Amino acid sequence: MKRRDFFLFSGGIGTALLAPRLSLAQNGAGYQNLLILIELKGGNDGLNTVVPYASPAYYNLRPRIAVKREAVLQLDQNAGLHPSLQPLMALWQNRELAIVQGLGYPQPNLSHFRSIEIWDTASKSDQYLHQGWLTRAFASRPTPAAYSADGVIIGSQELGPLAGGSRAIALSNTEQFLNNARLAMPANAQGNAALGHMLKVESDIVKAAEGLRPKQGRIELKTEFPKGGFGDVIKTAAQVVAGGEQTGQRVAVLRLSIGGFDTHQNQSGIHAELLKQLANGLTALRSAMLELNRWDSTVVMTYAEFGRRPKENLSGGTDHGTVAPHFVMGGRVKGGLLGAVSDPAQLDDSGNMAYAVDFRSVYATLLEKCWGLNSTAVLGAKFPTLDLLWT
Repeated sequence: MKRRDFFLFSGGIGTALLAPRLSLAQNGAGYQNLLILIELKGGNDGLNTVVPYASPAYYNLRPRIAVKREAVLQLDQNAGLHPSLQPLMALWQNRELAIVQGLGYPQPNLSHFRSIEIWDTASKSDQYLHQGWLTRAFASRPTPAAYSADGVIIGSQELGPLAGGSRAIALSNTEQFLNNARLAMPANAQGNAALGHMLKVESDIVKAAEGLRPKQGRIELKTEFPKGGFGDVIKTAAQVVAGGEQTGQRVAVLRLSIGGFDTHQNQSGIHAELLKQLANGLTALRSAMLELNRWDSTVVMTYAEFGRRPKENLSGGTDHGTVAPHFVMGGRVKGGLLGAVSDPAQLDDSGNMAYAVDFRSVYATLLEKCWGLNSTAVLGAKFPTLDLLWT
């Protein structure tokens, strides 16, 4: 493995690992709750995820791709889930799934790159920040010294909300990461200060990665994980948590991703399959966290750079839009619908819907209710928290 590839693989962990750490009593009281972020890369179509089936405008705008009313999994008299999300109905009925509708922000940007940057940094649309919102959270209160890292990124090499100084590890699966980390170590750095420093950084990365490995090898969970790429991501995430539980070297955040949501054409079949993978992965994740006795101390949240336009395009797909609903789930989550039902009958001049809830209100809720942090200090402004979690 080339040194350049190793640093891409390890993300931003290097220099941050060398920073002095505060004691557990000073810094770590709130991080017993695990946050799992799941990015729906490309911008998920919210209207076909949480379907406003009672709205005639929805069916008028989408004569080919709308979810048929009789197929919708009804949540209330106005909204329901896409039928591919059937596995999530058990969480809904158990009040472990909250759906925050109409998430967005003022003056939305419809560029993939810029909009996900806004979500990752929790910035204003005209503000450019270099640190992710989680990086700022960990700067305000570092994770315990015993933690292997602040966060682990699975399924992507992009640091996202952990960019700019977090102790973050990016990996595809635990065994591959550990093996590659060992291969990255040159034999001798004597007499070369720059190389010696690089080796020290790499050594710290390897030590952090070793903390993810269970002492008796891979832990065999009873949970059956879905086949395919996202199923592998979920399985690796469960192994990271299992290793942390066994070794005591936990992490505060897992960031997972599933791609393919940029559905400009032939959306119906593609989107249905993606939602099926998402739902099966989330239910397997719940099963694994229950098995590890972590479900009550875990909060899972989906997010994406934007939603899709309400009107279908000429290619049987949807173009970049603004708002979308997102899921929050866990043993401490107050299940139900929050925010306002997206109304495709009320569109702006560009043919998009206005946001109902600023996404930073979800971040503020997680920061305060999960970790006991000052969300205003982390986010740079005061955002109202949501009634999402039992305290």
